[in-house]
Amino acid sequence: MFDFKKIDKSWTLFLDRDGVFNPEKEDDYILNPGEFHFYDNVLGSVKTLNDIFGVIVMATNQKGIGKGVMTIDDFNSITNFMLTEIVKHGGRIDKVYFSADLENDAVNRKPNPGMAFRAKKDFPQIDFNKSIMVGNKITDMQFGRNAGMSTVFLATTNPETPFPHPLIDARFNDLPSFAEALTQ
Repeated sequence: MFDFKKIDKSWTLFLDRDGVFNPEKEDDYILNPGEFHFYDNVLGSVKTLNDIFGVIVMATNQKGIGKGVMTIDDFNSITNFMLTEIVKHGGRIDKVYFSADLENDAVNRKPNPGMAFRAKKDFPQIDFNKSIMVGNKITDMQFGRNAGMSTVFLATTNPETPFPHPLIDARFNDLPSFAEALTQ
């Protein structure tokens, strides 16, 4: 099990969006703020995580933009709604990175680490050896590993994913469970 006691403000938290903050739409995309609903207790969890990590960023694949199902303005509208709600509840996300790429081998599309390198450029203090990627898919875990991070798998949408697993350092049911473990 990962030693959470060593985490301090010098650490960075990378978070996926869909399946971490909000339920995913089955075989579809969240297209507007009205379709975005936070999982229970996630907003309080972000505030807790802010007290622990120095930098918190989101890295999310958004293929719906690349497919033309939604626009960047649609994505920004959802993001602004999400960030406003997080701030209202005392939390913060320092920056949101997204990939609209359709090709799985695109540098910025998870599992490739392009969004991690973009974050490092914006936040030079990021040390990938002191970073954790939290997500609900194996591609999130691969993204973390490809950038040299530790990984936390949330079993919100893919509970059948086996654990222990070579790509997963720790596993929790959801983001609030992860945040609670860090405060123990």
